Amino acid sequence: MKYLILVPDGAADFPVKELNNKTPLEVARKPNIDNLTKIGCCGLMETIPDGFPAGSEVANLSILGYSPKKYYQGRGVLEAASLGIDLEPDDTVFRCNTVFVDNGIMISHSAGHITSEESKELIEFLNVKLSLPSVKFYHGLDYRHILVLKAQFSPEVECFPPHDNVGKSVNSILPRGLSSAGEKTAETLRYLIKESEALLKNHPVNLKRIAFEKQPGNLIWPWSPGRKPAMEPISKKFGITGAVISAVDLVKGIGIYAGFDVINVKGATGLYNTNYEGKAYAAIEALNKYDLVYVHVEAPDEAAHEGNLKLKFKCIEDFDSRLFGIILKNVDLKQTCIAVISDHYTSVSQRNHSNQKVPFVIYRPDLKPDHIYSFSEKECAVGAFGVIKEDMFIKILLGKNP
Repeated sequence: MKYLILVPDGAADFPVKELNNKTPLEVARKPNIDNLTKIGCCGLMETIPDGFPAGSEVANLSILGYSPKKYYQGRGVLEAASLGIDLEPDDTVFRCNTVFVDNGIMISHSAGHITSEESKELIEFLNVKLSLPSVKFYHGLDYRHILVLKAQFSPEVECFPPHDNVGKSVNSILPRGLSSAGEKTAETLRYLIKESEALLKNHPVNLKRIAFEKQPGNLIWPWSPGRKPAMEPISKKFGITGAVISAVDLVKGIGIYAGFDVINVKGATGLYNTNYEGKAYAAIEALNKYDLVYVHVEAPDEAAHEGNLKLKFKCIEDFDSRLFGIILKNVDLKQTCIAVISDHYTSVSQRNHSNQKVPFVIYRPDLKPDHIYSFSEKECAVGAFGVIKEDMFIKILLGKNP
C-alpha cells in the first residue's frame, strides 16, 4: 500500500463577513478534494498542543506523528537542516526574516515578498558588517533566513513571529530573555535588529526596490529559537520510507530530521505562483519509489498573511485543480491511501495563525465513507473520526491502531 499526505498550508480559516460568514474552504471551488471527502472519512485534528506556538513547525511535526512536546526545538533548526547548515548541539538557531518596518511599525513579515536574490545580497552584507565567530547569518529562500549563535548563547528567549504581529510597534515585540542567560541572548538580538536597520536603510537593493515602489527589506527579525533535535527516523518509527515535496525549508527540515528524502521541484516558490503541476507529477513519480509521500503547499498561508481573500481563494482552487486533481487521475485508489489536511488556521481577516483544530479527510480502501460531501471546517467537525490528536492521524492513515 502507498500513502500520500497533502497539506494546503493555512487553508483553514474563520467565517469571513464578505463571504456571508462562511469560510474560504466552504466557498472555494474544490471538486477534487470534495470527491475524496465523499469516499473518505473526516474529522478535526489538534495539530497545535496547548502551550505551543500556532505555526507550521509545530503543526507538521504533529501531522507526521512526532510529538512537539518531545521534538519541538523551534523553526530555525528545522530550516537550517534543509539549507545544509552544519550545527553543533549547543548552537542556538533562529529563523531570521527580512521584514519591512515603517515608522516603527511592522508592515510586512516578508518585505513585500522580496526575491531570494535581493534578500541574499542583504544577508551577505550583514554578514560582512555584523558577523563574529559567535554570530553567523545564512541566506535561505526569499525572505526566510537563519541566524546561528554559538555556545555562549541560550534559546531561553521569548521571540515574536513577524507574520503574527503585522501592524504592531516593533518596540513592543522585541526579544525578551526568559532567564539570565536568555537575557544576554535577547540583548544581542536587539542589538542585531537595531544595527540591521541602520545598515540596510540605504543599501542599493532597498533603494532600487523603493524606486520601483516596492517594500524594502530594511530590518532583520530573528524568532523561533531552538537547538538541534534528535528525531527517530520514519523508517524505524513506522517501518516505511518517505519523501517530502515542498518549497519551504521548514518542512524540508522536518523531513530531513525524520529520515525522508527531499524532492526539489523546479519552480516551487512557496507563493501563489508555485509550480503546482510540477509538484503533482513529482508526487506521482515518488509513489513508485517511496511508501509515503508528503506534499506541502505554502501558498494559501501566504495569501492569508497578506489579507488577500481573493488570492487565498485562488490558492485553494489551484491546489485542488492543478495539483490534487492531477494526482487523483494518476494513482490507483485500490492501492493508495490519501489524506488532505490543513496544518493550522491562518486568518485572512487577522492575517495570523491560530491554534484551532483543523479539518482533515483520510481515504483508505478499507474504510467505510462517513457521508461527508464537502471538505470544510464545519463539515469535517461532524465526520466519523471526531477530534483526534497526537499521533492518531498518521496511525489512522497507515492502518495502525491509534
